[in-house]
Amino acid sequence: MWSLGRLPVVSEAETPHVTTPLPDVTAVPLSPETAVESAPWFALWTRSRHEQVVREQLERKQIETFLPTITRWSRWKDRRKKVAWPLFPGYCFARFDTAQRLGILRCTGVVSIVSFDGEPAPIASAELENIRRLVDTELQYDPCPLIHEGTMVEVAYGALKGVVGRLVRKGAHARLVLSVDLIGQAVSVEVDAADVKAY
Repeated sequence: MWSLGRLPVVSEAETPHVTTPLPDVTAVPLSPETAVESAPWFALWTRSRHEQVVREQLERKQIETFLPTITRWSRWKDRRKKVAWPLFPGYCFARFDTAQRLGILRCTGVVSIVSFDGEPAPIASAELENIRRLVDTELQYDPCPLIHEGTMVEVAYGALKGVVGRLVRKGAHARLVLSVDLIGQAVSVEVDAADVKAY
């Protein structure tokens, strides 16, 4: 019999051990590859001649960028040299999650992210893919103002097969205009009218 005020002593061997598993409340994060693939593209408005600076900073932050260029002749003192100029001066494209916007805006040369109603406005991936395919070819192309008139066509043959744009005339030649509607910019390339079809 136990005396008043005293508790029984239970040996460690007699102590029951009951392990209750804790609920798993840890969210599984997206892999970097999945996160990048699901992130939209945005247009960054840059200071004059800071497009390359912005791109280099973003790449150091491991943010995917796209800065289409066009080769132009430039005079350097006593000689001429081919220089790659931004196809759309004042703009650089980047793919990122909007939660990263503060880090983007802190990059030297970034003025703002092109936005609507205060929110970054995503760009259709197909528009940038069309531009990317064009600059990867040997075709001659030129930047031009976005033209709203004309017929939407799809290239049926050649290096740009499947690319959709607006067909316009420039002198005696037909040109295909590929646009990035969000920033009101476009690029045109000469095409054979027989190589396109109504879209």
